[in-house]
Amino acid sequence: MKSTDLRSKAVSELKTTLSELRRKQFKLRLVKSSGELTKTHEIQETRRNIARVETILTEKEGKTT
Repeated sequence: MKSTDLRSKAVSELKTTLSELRRKQFKLRLVKSSGELTKTHEIQETRRNIARVETILTEKEGKTT
């Protein structure tokens, strides 16, 4: 997920993306706790994507206020 793609999205789309990423992170944690996670890099990748979306959301909301 690139930040340039995220910047072109609207605030409502970003919030939807954020909720999807958090859901994915939760599922990955469940799979990890059961010992079945083979692609461990996906957890860190998801965390970074969440941070990207939150940063861009903060920027966009700061501009409108």
